[in-house]
Amino acid sequence: MMYAKILTAVDGSSTSNKALDEAIQLARQHKSKLRLVHVVDTAMIDLDNGGLLSMPEVMIALRESGNKLLKKSADHVTQAGIGVETALLETLGVTRVASEIVEDARKWPADLIVLGTHGRRGFTHLLLGSVAEDVVRMATMPVLLIRGK
Repeated sequence: MMYAKILTAVDGSSTSNKALDEAIQLARQHKSKLRLVHVVDTAMIDLDNGGLLSMPEVMIALRESGNKLLKKSADHVTQAGIGVETALLETLGVTRVASEIVEDARKWPADLIVLGTHGRRGFTHLLLGSVAEDVVRMATMPVLLIRGK
């Protein structure tokens, strides 16, 4: 199978970095273009914080952080000689991270999604869930999961 367009979600974790490196290797082999996405998850923001933080300031900081991460990741891809584009996505408190990734992959359209997975089990998995697991369930294109440590 040929993967001309590979989408990879990045979050700055070591697992995400492993997935990015795998996506770069696949892109070399298939002469693919990479699309890197980072999702700003507004659902994780505590809206009832006693007025210590301003929501607009938090959003600006999250967007800036996400854009810096995307630039650093894109520079890594460019140094490997691979064509790359980036997108900063937001959940806007309604959608889930996985939904944003899958929808972006569908619209681009990606031939493959490459994601890191932390392999959580038990209570931690129940509490945090798994973005990777949700992406696998929702995606209509192949998904390659790269296991963390």
